[in-house]
Amino acid sequence: MTSEQNKNFDLSASFKAYDVRGIVGESITAEIVEAVGAAFIDVLGLEGETVLVGGDMRPSSPEFSQAFANGAARRGANVQLLDLISTDELYYACGALNAAGATFTASHNPAEYNGIKMAKAGAQPISSESGLKEIQALAEQYLNEGSIPATAVRGQIGVRDVLKDYSEYLRQLVDLSGSRPLKIVVDAGNGMAGLTTPAVLGNKLLPALPFEIIPLYFELDGSFPNHPANPLEPENLRDLQAAVIKHGADIGLAFDGDADRCFVIDEKGEPVSPSAITGMVARREIARAQASGEQTPVIIHNLLTSKAVPELVANDGGRAVRTRVGHSFIKAVMAEEGAVFGGEHSAHFYFRDFWNADTGMLAAMHVLAALGEQDGPLSELGRQYEPYVSSGEINSEIDDKAGAVERVRVDFENDDVEIDHMDGSTFSAKDGSWWFNLRPSNTEPFLRLNAEAKDLPTMEKIRDRVLALVRA
Repeated sequence: MTSEQNKNFDLSASFKAYDVRGIVGESITAEIVEAVGAAFIDVLGLEGETVLVGGDMRPSSPEFSQAFANGAARRGANVQLLDLISTDELYYACGALNAAGATFTASHNPAEYNGIKMAKAGAQPISSESGLKEIQALAEQYLNEGSIPATAVRGQIGVRDVLKDYSEYLRQLVDLSGSRPLKIVVDAGNGMAGLTTPAVLGNKLLPALPFEIIPLYFELDGSFPNHPANPLEPENLRDLQAAVIKHGADIGLAFDGDADRCFVIDEKGEPVSPSAITGMVARREIARAQASGEQTPVIIHNLLTSKAVPELVANDGGRAVRTRVGHSFIKAVMAEEGAVFGGEHSAHFYFRDFWNADTGMLAAMHVLAALGEQDGPLSELGRQYEPYVSSGEINSEIDDKAGAVERVRVDFENDDVEIDHMDGSTFSAKDGSWWFNLRPSNTEPFLRLNAEAKDLPTMEKIRDRVLALVRA
């Protein structure tokens, strides 16, 4: 590793709250990655330990994986290269092997990006509050000094494949062998679900399940030639929706680039909201925990999920715990509460049996199990979990976000409302007929609105009233 004389490296542009993400060749390079690999070992005290390193299908991921491994080995860690992996495969490996690890991915970001998601042994998250800032500072120090000091004994670098073990583990958690036959369209978006879907749901590595899988964009291609691997954007679901209708499928699944999030489409081509999926999986996980003797299983949900979720949890004998948005918060509360499951409005789903980490594939398997154990279509099943009407997330570009929220507060102060400030500002009608949340983005000039009500006219009335005030 060499560095330009007197060059001052500042990695703050790529080090985010939960991970590293930057433009390849600019804010993330092999030289930077090597320094981060070394700093990862030092900050977490991993000299002499085994560390796991993999990456997604982006063209730069193999080079970056090797650079990270070189930096880690230089600081005395033994590296197992996992090659092509989804992010939840990394979490599986960190949990099952009780080792720290890193994977190279920029999730749903465009092709020019790459990044690093890191985890401690047991798949514990690393964020700016639990080591990421220290890793950044030490990596900058190594880069600015122009070299990484070597330990007395250099670590070894080997290769390991965890795909079959990961697939077998998921199948142990959700037994799909007794499902009725289902026709499933899966849109991998040229991302890592193109590798994991045939392994977990197909017969590539394990015995066949009673499923016919119709693949969309399973070719691993980090240039994303068909559409961005971001199913949160409605336009990126259109091909899947059309294919579900065309093939007369029972269900459609859409994964993001690193396959840790999953979105669901019903047989009519309509999205099933992540809140409905949270409710559906929560019901199954509560029942399973109760069957094994757990009296009041805990379910975590962030404050933007439908209020149908805590209502269902209470009705089924569980206890719902509301959290801020963001996976580090959810994972921390999952651990504190011993929660069996957690769901977010952004289609991240967390499982105690998966080391409190998020996995889109396991959530998809629960939905397939729920669909396959009854005879009705997904549209009818999903409707049970969506009794309210949601606005979805609406962004307003506002410079004075605090001023906009204050205008809303003043306008609503004479209504019969409760306001809390767990994450942004949540206004709730005391009669339970509606609620909305306003959250400022930390990274963009946006104020985000999410609203929900008992019916469409009420939701539209509240939504339009708030947006008029925000954009005044």
